[in-house]
Amino acid sequence: MRRLALPLGIAALALVWLGPLLQAWRDSFAAHMVAHMGVVAIAAPLIAIGLPDRWRLGQAMPAGLPVLASLVELIAVWGWHAPAMRAAAQASVAVTAAEQATFLVVGLLLWWTAFAAPGDRRHAAAGAGALLLTSIHMTLLGALLALSPRPLYGAGEVTCFGAVLSAGQDQQVGGVVMLLVGAAVYLAGGLALARRLVGEGPRTRGAG
Repeated sequence: MRRLALPLGIAALALVWLGPLLQAWRDSFAAHMVAHMGVVAIAAPLIAIGLPDRWRLGQAMPAGLPVLASLVELIAVWGWHAPAMRAAAQASVAVTAAEQATFLVVGLLLWWTAFAAPGDRRHAAAGAGALLLTSIHMTLLGALLALSPRPLYGAGEVTCFGAVLSAGQDQQVGGVVMLLVGAAVYLAGGLALARRLVGEGPRTRGAG
């Protein structure tokens, strides 16, 4: 699985960045959110899992680093979804590139640190907490976007995936994408690490 993870992650990244999401559909918030989730919730974890062992610090990595990485991602995600920053990214290819690069860096940092040493209980606990924290804040942001009584981004109609949507509908779809993809993937990652902790408990006590 690890052999395939890295090329699959790079392929997902190429599909997001070179496809219509950031080109023909760049005015659509829903397309932006699909691109965002494709980078942080699909490409980033696959690339992080597929990195060679020599790139892993293991127990040399501070145990609290995943939590710090989660906080950095929180700031980056909420910052880039401020209406002014979203408008800047929509209007400029250079700002879009900076936005997408930020998403990739913070996504890789979080997934890489979370799974750096899953066999170590402290690292696994910190990684699980960091991923669950990220799932929570993505759930909150996705819900706020989906339930907002007025559109926060743009006005008029946009075309996305062949459908014509109003600004409000476009934002609602984007919020649902964040809820269904982002929150679920980070939750699954956090639960996978937490399961390792639970599974290792009886063996650790029995070995003593």
